[in-house]
Amino acid sequence: MLRRSLLAAAFSLTAMVAVSQPATAEKQTAIFAGGCFWCVEADFDKVPGVLDTVSGYAGGSTENPTYRTYSSGGHREVVKIDFDDAKVSYDRLLEIFFRSVDPTDAGGQFCDRGESYSTAVYALDDAQKAAADKAKQEANAALGGKVVTPVLGPAKFWPAEDYHQNYYQSDERILSRFGLVKKKDAYKGYRKGCGRDARVRQVWGEAAFTGIK
Repeated sequence: MLRRSLLAAAFSLTAMVAVSQPATAEKQTAIFAGGCFWCVEADFDKVPGVLDTVSGYAGGSTENPTYRTYSSGGHREVVKIDFDDAKVSYDRLLEIFFRSVDPTDAGGQFCDRGESYSTAVYALDDAQKAAADKAKQEANAALGGKVVTPVLGPAKFWPAEDYHQNYYQSDERILSRFGLVKKKDAYKGYRKGCGRDARVRQVWGEAAFTGIK
């Protein structure tokens, strides 16, 4: 009898603990095109709540695009962002995205020209599309009606080659016009030389890089 009472009490306590625990948030995914995918990846890795970023290609008509073929196949450079929606919302990621690019430039981003480097939001469902449309409207109002970034429907994501992933952190050495340098140093030189940060600050002022630590 005592054993039954103890088991019943233990079960009751376990049930109370289970009920009190918050539901585990599901991993969500966003796909943004913001010019150079190394830079977008580097920015969103600094956003609390982001779990993983992968550079890749999306939006074109060809299968299995590579760095040599993605542009001719109509793809953009994109980053797939996995995030914990209990820590950062899709709405917040959209706000951060628009303020980390030049959404007024339809011809590319910064020194990188062409549609393959242009900005876009690939909404993966109706809820994401509604949120992206709203975020675009807000950005458009803030910038005086100049935003040209399209909000598009779902597109198949193709991961880029391994050597592109986490490029901004890599100690691997490559041969550049400056000699043999680490990838992370080549990235820093590229980002500064391309004028990305300077242009974003020119466009957005104090709101530039909102949410990026």
